[in-house]
Amino acid sequence: MHIDLTELSLLTPIFRELLKGFHISRREPELYAQLSNLQDAYRTLFKALGFELVCDTRGFYYFVPEQMGAQVNKTAQRLALFTFIMVEHLADQGRDPLSVLDGGSLGRDELPALLEKYRDLFLQAEVQTQDELEEKILRRLTQLGFASEDNGIYRFLPPMHRFLDVCLAVQQDRDLAATLHSNLPLPVPALVDDDADSLSSPSAGDNEDELARAIAEERAHQETEA
Repeated sequence: MHIDLTELSLLTPIFRELLKGFHISRREPELYAQLSNLQDAYRTLFKALGFELVCDTRGFYYFVPEQMGAQVNKTAQRLALFTFIMVEHLADQGRDPLSVLDGGSLGRDELPALLEKYRDLFLQAEVQTQDELEEKILRRLTQLGFASEDNGIYRFLPPMHRFLDVCLAVQQDRDLAATLHSNLPLPVPALVDDDADSLSSPSAGDNEDELARAIAEERAHQETEA
């Protein structure tokens, strides 16, 4: 395929954002429009550079470096665990997780109660205070394009589906086990050491392989600072 680089006028900012692990959605209208209009050209170019450009049909693009393998870093696990907590929390309230985690919002004033309710789970993510919750999880969500923040309100964006798919699969397995009165343990997503090769929860099946490649943020951050 012949690529006319003059057409890729936003190549530099697009590549920079994707390399950082950022998810480009309609919230970045110029970047998103050019990726959509010239998707084949961008995919071919990035493939030649060793990167896979993925377009999710729900409206966002992201990078998966071919050499990433299946290693999951702690940032990705924290975000997955937080998403699971939100799914559980919303379900307990009788609210639809999909409606909240796809365009819905969470206020800063709601964080203390959430932190107290799920303190044991947040400890797995090394989060004990509201400041740590915002710094280690919510700020990361905004940095990577999963959410936006405005005056203390965090609004979730379409890329949240990357974690939501996995968490809903785990939740469905738990619900099925309860229906069948099964004693089979179905653990929530748990954190492992940084040098671990995979998540410890097997319940999400193939979706977990996708999550394993979900965030190159730590690696990409080091590359951009080098």
